Amino acid sequence: MVKTLKWLSVLATLGMVFVLIGGALVTKTESGDGCGDSWPLCKGELVPSQIDFELIIELSHRLVSGSVGIIVLLLAFLSWKYIGDIREVKFLSFLSVFFLVLQGLIGAAAVIWQQSDFVLAAHFGISLISFAAIFLLMLLIFEIDKKFDATSLHINKRHRYEIYLLTAYTLLVVYTGALVRHVNANLVCGDWPFCTNSSPLNIASYSFEQWVQMGHRLAAGILFFWTLSLSIRLIKKYRSHKVMVWGFGVTLALISLQVFFGAMIIFSMLNLGIALMHALVITCYFGMLSYFILLSNRSAIMERKNERPEELTNTNSK
Repeated sequence: MVKTLKWLSVLATLGMVFVLIGGALVTKTESGDGCGDSWPLCKGELVPSQIDFELIIELSHRLVSGSVGIIVLLLAFLSWKYIGDIREVKFLSFLSVFFLVLQGLIGAAAVIWQQSDFVLAAHFGISLISFAAIFLLMLLIFEIDKKFDATSLHINKRHRYEIYLLTAYTLLVVYTGALVRHVNANLVCGDWPFCTNSSPLNIASYSFEQWVQMGHRLAAGILFFWTLSLSIRLIKKYRSHKVMVWGFGVTLALISLQVFFGAMIIFSMLNLGIALMHALVITCYFGMLSYFILLSNRSAIMERKNERPEELTNTNSK
């Protein structure tokens, strides 16, 4: 059964990556209305009689999402049943299914009732949480036979809280990036990193779309420098633990690539391939942060366990 769970978890994780990239593709090609206002049917038909490019993109995304949803449900059920004794498995199984269903419902509501841009911008972030839960579930499954194990690491409380805050802030940055796409603010600033490099402080004349674009750039810049600072500090602090050295090395490389692709989107005039790479890299980056949350949670649990004997000793002495 462990071997089956491994295959399912890998398939579900890769499938969620395709779901996220497919959702970004739908948004970037403006194919959200490719199937009209009907869901789950496409233009009111099981097999559409008239096919165009937008319909192919939207229908493909729906088919991939539906197929991956079945795989995720199966993975969650089998994980709960066979390895539910592992501390985090039941929670992650629930989380993966809940947020997958939630993002599907938001997608369906967008088709049927035409949700606002501010609601639609949350869709990618919700999908990211589902992806992170599935990704962590996969790592837990691969830990069963101890071929993949990092249980000896202890992250102190101050660093744990900073990892939690950075992850939460990343979701905020992701939301602002999705909002840029949904309000069509991708190319409202022809320069980078400022909207107008010849007069970078002329913000009084900004339009709403320019405020959204520059707000995202500011948030992304803070995310980059925060990740840089945290990575350097943690690599130095935990240099004897390969998982932290390599893990935050990869995380820093990913956020650097994210900044690079963000700039290239402007310079390439919204090249589709670069835009999709931008979505892929932030997905991988968030996956890495979610793994460090798992390690941080384990450190907190071990810390509490180590404190309990002292509490019992103090109580008995009294």
